[in-house]
Amino acid sequence: MTPELHKKLTAWRQHLHAHPELSLQEKATAAFVQERLTELGIPFEAGIGGHGVVATLTRGSARARVGLRADMDALPITEDTGLSYASKTPGVMHACGHDGHTAALLGAAALLAADTSWSGTVDFIFQPAEEGFGGSRAMVAAGLFERFPMDRVFGFHNWPGLEAGTIAVHDDVVMASGGRVTITIEGHAGHAGMPHLTRDPVMAAGHLIVAMQAIVSRSVDPLDTAVLSLCTIEGGTAPNQVAGKVVIRGTLRHHRNEVKDIILKRLGEICAGIATSFDVKVTPDIVMGVGVVVNSPDEAGFARMAADRLRAPVRRDLAPSMAGEDFAFYLQHRPGAFVWIGNGPLRDGAELHGPRYDFNDAILPVASGWMAEVAKTALSAN
Repeated sequence: MTPELHKKLTAWRQHLHAHPELSLQEKATAAFVQERLTELGIPFEAGIGGHGVVATLTRGSARARVGLRADMDALPITEDTGLSYASKTPGVMHACGHDGHTAALLGAAALLAADTSWSGTVDFIFQPAEEGFGGSRAMVAAGLFERFPMDRVFGFHNWPGLEAGTIAVHDDVVMASGGRVTITIEGHAGHAGMPHLTRDPVMAAGHLIVAMQAIVSRSVDPLDTAVLSLCTIEGGTAPNQVAGKVVIRGTLRHHRNEVKDIILKRLGEICAGIATSFDVKVTPDIVMGVGVVVNSPDEAGFARMAADRLRAPVRRDLAPSMAGEDFAFYLQHRPGAFVWIGNGPLRDGAELHGPRYDFNDAILPVASGWMAEVAKTALSAN
């Protein structure tokens, strides 16, 4: 990567950071991507699965085809960085680095457009709505793999706490499957001074929360990995009234479907037990998201080879994360690999989804370079 291209990508990334858009609202971001692709002379199709954009480069006569993916959406988080290019949209920021992912994929497109050493087809997937709104699923449903019949697909996520520019490649599980948990407890409201005339959902909620913590600690094998976090609780409007309803919301994460089945079984049993114990109605609602991110063996090998050819440091010893990634949905349809690229030291409040997070522009050459190199490596393997 030339200093000029790095400077251009940095400017693009910081523009995207200053103008974040929430999931399903990435209209201006998609337009910006299309403008940059037009500047680079790379053809594209827009409006795929919402605001998704797919650009395509073909060179030579090889029939092999590879996909590279970046996500574009931001989060409903108020930025606290004080940067000159901080978010100009109140309550919305790129707190996960999707601005950097998008800029890096544009950089990979620029590198491959200028490179005559490869043969085949590369599709550049600019995906909307990764943050829990099913962007990958929507693009697949819109015919992504039929319209762009790629053989395999690759992506990356920046990783705070990992040395800047280091590439972590997992041989199997990379990130967890996630589900949204909502538990509604309905009782009978009444005067707080006469609780015997009520059926208290707040008391039931307290016992339920405590009981739920025993699922992972006592029902899941300690050698397995699982998380059940109950994160919000809403109920009641007056300090002298026993509430009529309480709603608890949280998240479920796992690396193996067998573990998920155990958790869901115990969750249902505990809800039924609490309902009986406190004479309330308890309704659990679990909506599972995309599956576990699991690298395919061959594609993980291509990912490492690309990092080696780029002369980037490689880590193979990192444990999988309990965070989720909807890249998993692509991997249910095509083999592929998802890597982490170090964003540098972890600072308080600057972790992923933190209000002081910022993508490290210094890693753009590695991120763009790895994406371009893994595409060439996979194409040559065919």
